[in-house]
Formats: sequence, C-alpha cells, structure tokens
Amino acid sequence: MIERELDRYWKTVVNTIRDGLMIVDERGVIVSVNDALERITGYARGELIGRDCTVLNCDICEKVRISGGEKWCSLFMGRQVTARRCVIVRKDGSQVHALKNACILNDDNGEMIGAVETITDITELIEKDNQIAAYERQLRSDDGFCGIIGAGPAMRRVFDLMTNAAQSDAPVIILGESGTGKELAAQAIHQIGARSGKPFVKVNCAAFTESLLESELFGHVKGAYTGAYRSRAGRFENAHGGNIFLDEIGDLPLSTQVKLLRVLEEKVIERVGDASPISVDVRIISATNRNLSELISRGAFRQDLFFRINVIPIQLPALRERKEDIPLLAEAFFQKIRLKSRKAISAIGNDAMACLMQYDWPGNVRELKSAFEYAFVTCQETMIRPHHLPPNLLTAGPAAAKPSATRAFNREEIQRIELIEALEEADGNQSKAAERLGITRVTVWNRMRRFGIHYKKKIETTDATEADLDEGCCVK
Repeated sequence: MIERELDRYWKTVVNTIRDGLMIVDERGVIVSVNDALERITGYARGELIGRDCTVLNCDICEKVRISGGEKWCSLFMGRQVTARRCVIVRKDGSQVHALKNACILNDDNGEMIGAVETITDITELIEKDNQIAAYERQLRSDDGFCGIIGAGPAMRRVFDLMTNAAQSDAPVIILGESGTGKELAAQAIHQIGARSGKPFVKVNCAAFTESLLESELFGHVKGAYTGAYRSRAGRFENAHGGNIFLDEIGDLPLSTQVKLLRVLEEKVIERVGDASPISVDVRIISATNRNLSELISRGAFRQDLFFRINVIPIQLPALRERKEDIPLLAEAFFQKIRLKSRKAISAIGNDAMACLMQYDWPGNVRELKSAFEYAFVTCQETMIRPHHLPPNLLTAGPAAAKPSATRAFNREEIQRIELIEALEEADGNQSKAAERLGITRVTVWNRMRRFGIHYKKKIETTDATEADLDEGCCVK
C-alpha cells in the first residue's frame, strides 16, 4: 500500500524539488523532466521529451563512439558525475551556470536502462563572485590610496602627507569643501596608522544639540538629566586606544570646545553629571569645511583649541582643482554603479566625459557620484551620453555647449602620459619615476610594457600619435 501511494505522489515530489531533474534512456533520449528543469532551461516539457539530451548543449558532456557507430554519453561507461560545474544553453540562447549530478539507472537484472541527472542553477552565485572579483580588482588598483581615488600631483602630495600623519599621534585636521572626501581621508589615516587595530569612532558635531553632544562625546551617569535612566559611556571612552573623528568641528559649541581642550591637554574626560576624571588614550582627527580663522575672529571658535587641533593640517583639493582625476573617478563610479544596477551599459561616451571635464563641480566628488547615479536611471542605451547627465551639467557654462570639441580622456591615457612625464623628469630611472608617481618600480615596469614605452635615447610608443610626440617623449 505504501509503495502504491509513493508511486501515486512521485510526480508531486519531483515537481516540488527546486533543482532541475531529467531522466534519459540508454540512448540519451529524454523521457522525463520536472517543472524546475522547464524553468531553468526555458523549454516546455513537450519540447524536451523525445529529444536527445544534447539539446541542452552542456559544456562538460562527453561523447564516446562504440563499435555500433552510435554516440553514447561517457556517463554510460560507468563514470558518475558529482557536483560538476557546467554551463548549459537555454532555449533563448542565454547561458546558465549550473552544478550537475548524474548516475546511471539499472533494472532488477543489473542491466543499464538509462540515467538520471539533476541540475542546480548557480548563475546568481557566479554573478556575485564576478562582482566580488571586480571590487577586488578595483581595491588593488594603484590609482588611489586606501579607497581614495586620485593620481594627479595634487592628490599624490595629499597621500604623502596622510602617510606621514598616520605615523604620528599628533592631532590632525582635514580641511576641504563639502564632498571632497574628508571622512575617507580620516579613515585612511586610521587604517594605515599604528592604531589601526583599535576603534575608529565617528562623530558629526553638527548633528546634535549642545546638551546631547556633550553626552555623546563624554557619556553621562544615571540621573544626570531627565531621561538618563542608566549610565552610558561616551564616544571618547569607546574610542580608547584608537582614533576619534570629529566631523564638522567648526560647529562645536563654545562650552563643548572648553571640555575638548581639556581632553587634548590632560587626556581625561568627565561624564555629564559626574566629576570623576576618566583617562582616555585617543588620537583626535577633526574635519571642517568652514573657515576657522574667520570663526575665531567672530568669537565663535576658541583660538587655543584651534592651535591644539591644527598640528597636522591636511587640505583636500576641490575637484575643479584636480580635473586630471575626473576620468579615474568617473570610471570608478561607473563600474560600481553598473555592477550594482546590473544595467547593460558598457561605457561612458567621449562627449559625456568632455561634459564632466568642463563642469566646475561645486559639490566635488560627492556630486560626481550623484551624477552617475542619475545617469544610470535615465540611460536606456548601451552608452552614457551627455543627455543622460543631470541638466545642470549641460547648462552650467558656455563651454558645455561644445562637448565634442574636447579631447576624450580615459584612465589608460592619463596613466601613459603621467608615466612618460615621470620618466622624463627622472632621466629614465624607473625607481625614481615610481617614487614620483607614488607606485612601485614593478608597476612602472608593467605599465611601460603595457603601453609599449621603451627607454633608449628617447621614449617611443608603439602606437604614438602626433599628439603624443608633442608631449616631449625624449629623455636626454
């Protein structure tokens, strides 16, 4: 009775399975499939049954020829297939990455009567692996510093200063317009410094009221104010041993500035509602887009605090001051958003890149990223063109009306030109050129080989154009 019941519900069981299932006879002809196989392959059951299993074009299927002249799958020679990665072709021609399991079926007399195969669709996993690999390649890129993208001389000077600042425990202040990447710079200093294994705590000084800010920074004891139902450690205690990043420090209230000055001078804090000093070992990294000298003259910022936090000032250039980095940033944002959106957009058009180069970017790198997020929403083509960019980029100035007249820039071209210039300045010395570019000598050698640059009496490129010759390729 149980066996008959199982037979009755067998189709229900196999059609519940999410993996594709296919049974073939001894000739490799499909005799049964489940619903999942129809979904994975795009073929209807009637289109598969009665056809040779080669209809799926599996890339690991092996055929052997026997004396009778018929083609047989190597599976029928006794080779079992277990969790083999393969690619099959759907009815619409698209590919499906899958894991295949297969074994032969024998009757009661031990005679082979066919085989059964299961197919697990792993296409999404493969796509995620590819995305991770793309992100890893981007992280390994030598056109940046700890996630901050830039290869021009202005940013290389900033990277050098950040590297030196990371080796010190002195307070650092990062200055720059909104959107220039001050928080990224602070994270980079923490990441490469001696305190990298300790906490990195961020506080936006403009995000809290005066009373809440003191509690956030220094903590409070139970009953210190209405709503303080329990004692709580502040951000400075949480950052003990590491770095604390005080963003928008120019918005710090004067009363809090006094307490912060004591932390810098004595390395102690007091929780709100308690007079007991608590020692803290914290390195302060601050940032602001405001003019602190002007705030001091108006009495809104303490001069003595300014002198204590301004030990190592790092000025981040505005994007309009380092336009040579725009193609690198544009490509990085393009690749990240393309991977995230999965839209079939393959490139940035030269005319669109020209528009990006001509715009002044008052919102800096943050605005550039937003421009690409906008473009990926509006673009329904395979290439981003000027009309896909935010309208203000096209109407910002008279130069934007002639985008096609500007030479197109890309990462490869910038790297090649900078390498030629560095080798000229270093008289062909690859180690000195690497030092000027902020990269390793091996990277210089690899780029010379990739771009076909040779140092003899002059630098010659395998596909030099007239414009290239004007760059001054000769090394004397």
